Amino acid sequence: MPKAVIFDVDGTLIDSNDLHTECWLEAFRHFGLHFTFDQVRGQIGKGGDQLLPALLPPQTFQQQGEAISEFRNDLFKRNYLAQVRPFPGVKALFERIHGDGAVIVLASSGLKVEVDQHVEMLGIGALISSATTADDAQSSKPSPDIFEAALKRLPADARNDVWVVGDTPYDAQAAGKAGLRTIGLMCGGFPEAVLRDAGCLAIFESPEHLLANYDTSPLAKLAPAYA
Repeated sequence: MPKAVIFDVDGTLIDSNDLHTECWLEAFRHFGLHFTFDQVRGQIGKGGDQLLPALLPPQTFQQQGEAISEFRNDLFKRNYLAQVRPFPGVKALFERIHGDGAVIVLASSGLKVEVDQHVEMLGIGALISSATTADDAQSSKPSPDIFEAALKRLPADARNDVWVVGDTPYDAQAAGKAGLRTIGLMCGGFPEAVLRDAGCLAIFESPEHLLANYDTSPLAKLAPAYA
């Protein structure tokens, strides 16, 4: 089994990806900008620094990007954060990993207030070693910054044996750039083929499904070989 497991949060541990999509759409409309649900949904997993330039013309991004991002952040905290719900099985999965002796770190590029609330809602505060937030990374996924920050939170002897668990292709791309292997979860809404193409070496439906298949997963004490 690995010495450490780094978990993404949104879409991996909590059911929030559609809420983030709706929040971005509302924020865009506030600034007179209109996108389809699918246009924005396909970018979820990136932070605003990566999502906005992927959707906006360069001049609009330069002129309005910061204001749109700040409006969206406030809007999410105000109207959407309370709607977020945990996926089943997260705490039990963390208890299994923790009981096996692996260190758990969360790698989120969300705001600290959001990450803190998610940890409390999931009841995993005593099971994790640390958690990163937007304050810990200059660039969000698919940049490797957030995973590199998470690696620094691990004991030195655990940094060479780590798996990442995430739900978007951007998690896998970012982890790969940091030299890390990724387990993909489909509960975030991305198809298996998309996750595999991005670099995920094992795919499960959800945290609960990963727990149910733990003994044949890369997290097991006698884990199968994953190239």
